[in-house]
Amino acid sequence: MKKLTVILAGLGMAAATLPSVASAAPWTSISQRQANLSQRIDQGVRSGALDRREAFQLKSQLRDVVGLEYRYARSGGRIDMRERADLDRRYDAISAQVKFEKHDRQHRW
Repeated sequence: MKKLTVILAGLGMAAATLPSVASAAPWTSISQRQANLSQRIDQGVRSGALDRREAFQLKSQLRDVVGLEYRYARSGGRIDMRERADLDRRYDAISAQVKFEKHDRQHRW
């Protein structure tokens, strides 16, 4: 019985520390994500990994999400958690698209 109590106490302590570890990941603001994506697109154009058409499409998608962010902020005075999750999902999709386009072995010469 004493051994079971010690094991349960250890598991309880381990479970209590998990949320703090998960929340220790660095948080990036929406404006910082936008700047990072724009910078990655510009770098891809300079290096030749992205052609003009790809860069134009990616920048257009980025502008659309920025416009959506603006509408979210105006509609309720601030961006709530649901809207933040939607924006994060959209920025993740653009980030994945940038990565794909930069590594699709199409080079501008």
